Amino acid sequence: MKINADNKLANLAPAAPATERRAGAAQRPSPAAEASAQVVLSPAAQLASSALAKEPGIDAEKVARMSQAIADGSFQVNADAIADKLIANAREQLAKAYGKTGDL
Repeated sequence: MKINADNKLANLAPAAPATERRAGAAQRPSPAAEASAQVVLSPAAQLASSALAKEPGIDAEKVARMSQAIADGSFQVNADAIADKLIANAREQLAKAYGKTGDL
């Protein structure tokens, strides 16, 4: 980065990492090349994923409905419900930390 005669930065682009500055360093793949990459899950990851999907307490249909509502912009955030749950969670954590079961 250089400062010109007007005391302004002449080059605002960040320097390339040292590995790219070395002669013969491999070029970064283009964004198009990265987009075509394929991901393969290991058997352990597949097992964990299927176990998580079958876990009681996760309503896959509700998750799908909420995902669709977020995607189409119709999802409404209920700030009161979120605040109530945050306060209840904080009370629960404080009760665990201090061993109190009464009002906190």
